[in-house]
Amino acid sequence: VQLQASGGGSAQAGGSLTVSCAASGMIFAIPSMGWFRQVAENQRELVARILSDGSTYYDDSVKGRFTISRPGKNTMSMQMNNLKPEDTAVYYCNALVHVTGSGRAEFGYWGQGTQVTVSS
Repeated sequence: VQLQASGGGSAQAGGSLTVSCAASGMIFAIPSMGWFRQVAENQRELVARILSDGSTYYDDSVKGRFTISRPGKNTMSMQMNNLKPEDTAVYYCNALVHVTGSGRAEFGYWGQGTQVTVSS
């Protein structure tokens, strides 16, 4: 299973950016997908998560500004509006995957990071 992240880039404070993630491989189902951002050398914080039933979770710091969605069965997107300089980070997509042939076991996968830079 591979996760391919795309999007991100640079924006002014108050602007908008979108990050997307596509999963591929021997995927039976993806119960959960989410975005994390790197906040310290060995620390990533959960920004938002979406389950296969459409329910969502947002960190308080992004509520009302970020919207996570799953346009397709194996894809995820996050619209980031009213960006703030403190949103600057490398963003990583994450997925919990039922791999085809693995029964009910869930495996966690990470995509490569994508940089989001917000200037004041």
